[in-house]
Amino acid sequence: MADMAKIKEVRERTGVGFGDCKKALEKADWDIEKALDVLRKESAVKAAKKADRTASEGRLAVLISEDCNIWAIAEINTETDFAARNERFVQFCDRVIEVAIEQGDATIPLLEDEKNELISAIGENISIRRVARIQSENGVVAGYLHSNAAVGAIVELSKDVAEINKNVAMHITSENPLVVSADEIPENVLARETEVYKAQALEMGKPEHIVEGIVKGKLRKFQSESCLDQQAYIWDRDQTVGALLAKEDAKCERFVRYQVGESLE
Repeated sequence: MADMAKIKEVRERTGVGFGDCKKALEKADWDIEKALDVLRKESAVKAAKKADRTASEGRLAVLISEDCNIWAIAEINTETDFAARNERFVQFCDRVIEVAIEQGDATIPLLEDEKNELISAIGENISIRRVARIQSENGVVAGYLHSNAAVGAIVELSKDVAEINKNVAMHITSENPLVVSADEIPENVLARETEVYKAQALEMGKPEHIVEGIVKGKLRKFQSESCLDQQAYIWDRDQTVGALLAKEDAKCERFVRYQVGESLE
């Protein structure tokens, strides 16, 4: 095989620039497989050098298993929105979620080498930030990914309620609840909110004897905004998600919602 043909093959198999492909082949005495090994080693070094660079752009991937019993969601980050639209990056996201359906959290270390090769090809830091997988034994799972691939959710319901399954996943994506119900709100979160509301009321000059009532009212509002079962359903604001599901003798068991870059700087 001619030298140029070998360079082209390595390029097609790795996505690395022609110059780097040529250098790798020269180091490997023009043996393609050995050149690929050279590039893998070099990609790990390049990835390590880029690891401290913030990767807060990217995209989500959501997928359902063939038996419709498992949903998975993953966030894959890169440094720029431009790189997030790169065809190879999008393909890598598809690869991540396909593995996540089977492997869950184990996906991240399993794809370390492939991730490093992509870092070398794209030239930006890439991170498989998080992966979640929901499998339902007795209920049903559903999922939704917004068209911009930046926000999505997967959810488990206690029973199949037809189109409501996906609608609840869409609601979670849109309204960003923190928990399913009030009893799931951590005590430290309630304590923090209580302290903030009390300080605000006192700062406004409210008398001590009515501060408690103000705090209770604000906490009720916080719960109605933070708890899925208390949120007004986006397709019918006159009823809550909890009431909607109760009419169907169903309830939400758990959910996972991701948004690209949240809590990242």
